[in-house]
Amino acid sequence: MARGKLRIYLGAAPGVGKTYAMLSEAHRRVERGTDCVVGFVEHHDRPRTEVLLHGLEQVRRTELEYRGTAFTEMDVDAVLSRHPQVALVDELAHTNVPGSRNAKRWQDVEELLVAGIDVVSTVNIQHLESLGDVVESITGVRQQETVPDEIVRRADQIELVDMSPQALRRRMAHGNIYKPDKVDAALSNYFRPGNLTALRELALLWVADRVDEYLKQYRSDHRVSAIWGSRERIVVGLTGGPEGRTLIRRAARLAEKGAGGEVLAVYIARSDGLTSASPKELTLQRTLVEDLGGTFHHVVGDDIPAALLEFARGANATQIVLGSSRRKSWQYVFGPGVGATVARESGSDLDVHIVTHDEVAKGRGLPVARGARLGRARIIWGWVVGVAGPAILAVLLNTVHLGLANDMLLFLTLTVAAALLGGLLPALASAAFGSLLLNYFYTPPLHRLLIADPKNIVAIAIFVGVAVSVASVVDLAARRTHQAARLRAESEILSFLAGNVLRGETSLEALLERVRETFGMESAALLERRSDVAPWTCAGHVGLGRPVDRPEAADVDVPVGDHMALALTGRVLPAEDRRVLGAFGAQAAVVLDRRRLQEEADRARALAEGNRIRTALLAAVSHDLRTPLAGIKAAVSSLRSDDVAWSEEDQAELLEGIEEGADRLDHLVGNLLDMSRLQTGTVTPLIREIDLDEVVPMALGGVPEDSVDSVDLDIPETLPMVAVDPGLLERSVGNLVENAVKYSPPRGTVLVAASAIADRVEVRVVDRGPGVPDEAKERIFEPFQRYGDAPRGAGVGLGLAVARGFAEAMGGTLNAEDTPGGGLTMVLTLRAAGSRTEPLEGDAVQAHPVEQERQVS
Repeated sequence: MARGKLRIYLGAAPGVGKTYAMLSEAHRRVERGTDCVVGFVEHHDRPRTEVLLHGLEQVRRTELEYRGTAFTEMDVDAVLSRHPQVALVDELAHTNVPGSRNAKRWQDVEELLVAGIDVVSTVNIQHLESLGDVVESITGVRQQETVPDEIVRRADQIELVDMSPQALRRRMAHGNIYKPDKVDAALSNYFRPGNLTALRELALLWVADRVDEYLKQYRSDHRVSAIWGSRERIVVGLTGGPEGRTLIRRAARLAEKGAGGEVLAVYIARSDGLTSASPKELTLQRTLVEDLGGTFHHVVGDDIPAALLEFARGANATQIVLGSSRRKSWQYVFGPGVGATVARESGSDLDVHIVTHDEVAKGRGLPVARGARLGRARIIWGWVVGVAGPAILAVLLNTVHLGLANDMLLFLTLTVAAALLGGLLPALASAAFGSLLLNYFYTPPLHRLLIADPKNIVAIAIFVGVAVSVASVVDLAARRTHQAARLRAESEILSFLAGNVLRGETSLEALLERVRETFGMESAALLERRSDVAPWTCAGHVGLGRPVDRPEAADVDVPVGDHMALALTGRVLPAEDRRVLGAFGAQAAVVLDRRRLQEEADRARALAEGNRIRTALLAAVSHDLRTPLAGIKAAVSSLRSDDVAWSEEDQAELLEGIEEGADRLDHLVGNLLDMSRLQTGTVTPLIREIDLDEVVPMALGGVPEDSVDSVDLDIPETLPMVAVDPGLLERSVGNLVENAVKYSPPRGTVLVAASAIADRVEVRVVDRGPGVPDEAKERIFEPFQRYGDAPRGAGVGLGLAVARGFAEAMGGTLNAEDTPGGGLTMVLTLRAAGSRTEPLEGDAVQAHPVEQERQVS
């Protein structure tokens, strides 16, 4: 059975009209006679969307019960049994209720596609998995429900449902998206113009990239080689020289002038793997082009102009940026150069920019390949074979005459053997000595360095020429083999170094240890000084002994910038190793700078947090602590006054006010002290195993007496024991229950329930209050935060911050969720006794499975 086709309507935010567009498409298909049904569509009480459901066949939903509440989900079996041509499935990123056939709705859609059913679905850009961090940085909201990018990318059709931020806000203000009581809060939070503009840009760019992939696939399938200038793509040809950075910056400026400009830097290496480009310089240029938003490419090709043009046409580039040649004037006799060749062969569809730079006509300045380091023993054996071998062979041939032709072949064999063992010089010596022996012993007149027959002169000359040629080729092959092996080793080292950079490994000691191990040194250190006259200090050291106090005292030192040096001890390294050492040194300096910047940022963050805490503490002391004190003083002054005769009822009322004020003071001071302990890191939990039903009921002691009856406990006796500090847990649960009671409606009920999930235990404090919007769910846990327009007398806003701090100190987590039907649920996750000892990660807490389109209030 052929796989079904997937069509996705992609939007930048809720309310742009994805579901409306999907239902309109369904009506068009039904009018054309297509068998189309509604698998699952949520209209969210939007009248115009609900009207479009009329006239469409809707497959019955399945009902599931979760935590005492009934929910409906798409019945996959019913849709498969009905087997329509097209099924409408809304909200692709939705998380199904536990107990459903699949955990995610996109998995349900995958089953329908495999069964040959075409599916039309919807998704918002913020639900794409790869954009989670970006969306959170824009909106402050972490999307809990995501869909893998690959699922959306594999869609046969992706249609962007676009709307300007102004139009979307007008639609919101008219009540076409959310209920009227949520409009104002939504417009001032999630649906701010800046948020919507950024999300719209994300959606447009994502779809543009997808369109670009379609275009590349089409060009590949139809073998289109001509360049289609749909967007500016600028290819920068790099040689590994210092002018590359100038070219990259120039190309970036060109790209900025066109909409959607893209920079592709390419370095072309020879196919034999030999290169004299600086790895350090290439690393710096790769970093620069990636910092400017471009990409770096490594291409293999012997014909550099042809390879460059082939890459540019394959990438559908519109411009090529090259640097003016660094060759000297006399070197042009060997050819016009890469720049002139590319410009001549680029044709009319590619613009070539030749950029001047400081290195023009100064020569390539690249290191010359050095001879192979064959080792002392091999060179000695090469000379022995090249000099002693012909003499011994001549003695043997004097006893057995094989003819001049065979004698020459035997001497030629010795020359090749000398080249293989000792390189070029022993081979040349063998060829010269062998030709003399052939002339003296085997060509008439014998035993004289004369040749009577002209034919023998030609034979001797050919022998010398062949011997020298073979020796040169063998020596060149040996040198290139050595160079290739060395460069392969260097590339592996640099690849590992680049991998460390990409993985974000920032340990200076680990990097220095890699340097020490790679080059077999005893120790490695990074030295630095503040100025040219300041003493050297050690920024990092690994290995045996104490670090050297200056670079000159090391066996190998590599300068890193103006005031840093990489110093190694153990042995002297050859000069060619300094190329790789330079790359390691540059990375070590980057790691050191990054570590120091991180330390400075941490210190600045700590100072800012301390200042914020102190400012808020002063505000709390100035008002929240002063108010109950004023009430207590007024009541005491009234009782002590002799001017008024207080009745027993009045005295009891004043004493009750004093007691309530003292309790408020005790609670406020307790939270302040707890917060100060958390801020200074002096909270040391005493973890032991305990049953929840021993602690949670005690946590209700701080709840007002008139509200205790409104708290219901559901703590099963079958729950496993938890590993906690009983005191900290009691305080955390008490603060959560007090907060829930405070915001619950009159005669509302607060539920405290516990359940076991895998190796953890969840304590849920559920209220039916006004709830908290998604973008504020993290802010309510910050110190001195009050939700909404809570009065100043409601507290200093430390209860939830203290509760989360104590939970994390015990290795647990505390998060906020929406209560189905309205309200807020606090989820306290604790480790079950005997489970792993690592702290629970925040994403280990399962969010509530009911997903509606985000109702931001």
